[in-house]
Order: sequence, then structure tokens, then C-alpha cells
Amino acid sequence: MLERFADLTTPLVADACVRLGVPLRAAPAGIRAVVPGQRIAGRVRPARHYGSVDVFLEAFGQAAAGDVLVVDNGGRSDEACVGDLVVLEAAAAGVTGLVVWGLHRDTADLVEIGLPVFSYGSLPPGPVRVDDREPEALVTARVGDHEVGPDDLVFGDDDGVLFVAAGRADEVLATAAGIRQVEREQAARIRSGETLREQTAFDDYLARRTADASYTFRRHLRRIGGAIEE
Repeated sequence: MLERFADLTTPLVADACVRLGVPLRAAPAGIRAVVPGQRIAGRVRPARHYGSVDVFLEAFGQAAAGDVLVVDNGGRSDEACVGDLVVLEAAAAGVTGLVVWGLHRDTADLVEIGLPVFSYGSLPPGPVRVDDREPEALVTARVGDHEVGPDDLVFGDDDGVLFVAAGRADEVLATAAGIRQVEREQAARIRSGETLREQTAFDDYLARRTADASYTFRRHLRRIGGAIEE
């Protein structure tokens, strides 16, 4: 999956979801890779955190090669729930990255390990609590407003993190690749002197909008084959 995502970006995947009517599920703004430039793509391996790493170790026992551990720590800012040992164990289990709805620690070690970790940031203290575990601890995880599980794929890069239903991934990635090609061609034409307004027949759009107030720029782009707004 990471190879299929290699020439794409999360904005392209997001635009493809909009074009196809696939639910757009993004992790909250601010969740970023510990090391800028790192990318993730794989099946979600969910784990809800209750104050102990045991839930992660159990999740790794169920993981398949290429999975991405998605940690639900409720977006907490008072504790770090993932550190160097968990990330090393993830790599040993064949997990290709982690997305944490919360914080990490041991930043220097995570940089050295090199396995992609996405989180809100770092904090020295780990958890001092142990809460009651829910039956769904390894079934689903919540990341912001979205609940995800093994039927979902996760994609992450410098723009953030997105979740896509696995059953729609093929068409989403194919559509994203098509949008990428159109945008590259548009960018090349701008560099060669043909403005974006010229490419999108913007004066024609303005005239059509004057005649029909319901005529949106997105509708116009779809009519002419542009790809600026999905």
C-alpha cells in the first residue's frame, strides 16, 4: 500500500474522496510526523489506550505485516502514551507506522528508530493511570471525530492523516492518480506562461455565473476537466 501511495499525497486522496462521494475522514489538524517527510499507508490496527502498554503488545500479536497501529488516547495532552520501546516492538511485529491521537515521548530515540510516528507532539511524562478496559479495545479506535478499524486504510504525510474504507481504496487511489496528472499538466502550463485563469476559462465561468447564480466554479471545473478543487 505504501508503494501505491508513493507518488500521491493526502490532499490528492482527499480530493479523490470528494469526487467519488467517499466519506472524507481526516485526523484532527496538528497530528504530524515526528520526522518531517515520513509517510504511512496501510491497514488500520486499532488500539485504545487505558494507561498501560499491554494493549499495544496485544495488538501487535494480531497485526499483519504492513499494518499501521492507530492509537486512541482520547487526544489527551497530559501524558505521552507511546515511546521508544513500543515503537521498536511495532517494527519487530511488521507494523509500518503509528498514528497517535495523543502524544509521544522519547523523540530522539524515535528519530533514530526511523519508524514513522504521527502524533500531536511530545511530552516527557508517561501515564500514571490504569483505567478499565473496554471490550472494543482492539476492535475500533477513535481519532478526533472518526471511528476506524481494520476495515479502513490510513494514509499520512506532511499534510496530515486520512482514513479511507479499504473497500473503496482502489478507486480512490486511481482517481487520486488521475487528479495528480491533471494538476501536474496545469502546473507545467502555468510555468510556461499560460495562466490558471486562461486554463480554466475563468472569464467564461464569470459570464456563466452571471447568467446562472447556481453555476459554481467546481461545476465549471468538472465541465472543462480541471482539477483545482477536487
